[in-house]
Amino acid sequence: MKRTIVTTADGSSTIHLDAWNEHYHSTHGAIQEAYHVFVDQGLTVSKKNNISILEIGFGTGLNALITLLEAKARGIEIDYTGVEKFPVVSAELDQLNYISELKAEEFREFFLQMHAVPWELETQITPYFRLCKQQKDFKDIEEIAIFDLVYFDAFGARVQPELWTEEIFRTMFKAMKDDGILVTYAAKGSVRRAMHAVGFQVERLPGPPGKREMLRAIKKIHIDN
Repeated sequence: MKRTIVTTADGSSTIHLDAWNEHYHSTHGAIQEAYHVFVDQGLTVSKKNNISILEIGFGTGLNALITLLEAKARGIEIDYTGVEKFPVVSAELDQLNYISELKAEEFREFFLQMHAVPWELETQITPYFRLCKQQKDFKDIEEIAIFDLVYFDAFGARVQPELWTEEIFRTMFKAMKDDGILVTYAAKGSVRRAMHAVGFQVERLPGPPGKREMLRAIKKIHIDN
């Protein structure tokens, strides 16, 4: 499938899948979307000093990069698992401008290392950020009660509806700790209902630029006394 590097409204780049007319990030601003959805409504809300994160759709590594930057800035430690079936290739990686747009030149080698490390091998990228990339289908995730936070950044339901089903969200629910948080840019009613059906408490929140709403889901299974 042909993939083209394009520039989004905030100046940061993303990848366009021509056959699907689908982008890896919002054309209204890739970096703005990443911060709003995953950092502001996910990482910030978690309020833990040691956080285990699962990213559904490692893709360009943008979400992992900004999480690494936030880990250092906040003085927290993060174990980051990124699942991706079709990795970005080096020719595409060379054209992504996240380091310059984030003014993070000192982190360039870390960003390149995140893409270069072998799949399935847990790697200490920095003293505060540990990464394990897994190349597989999302439905094949088997972890139980491991993750504090899930970045659900799969391609949209328009092109891959099978990634937004009760089956997938049940897998997410099982993989998360009690009180774990899942955030996604999506806000479709069918997605919200699928989350509810497997046990999540779901709330609509203001969306990033170009989207009216997004969703945040919380796993609540404990009994309050």
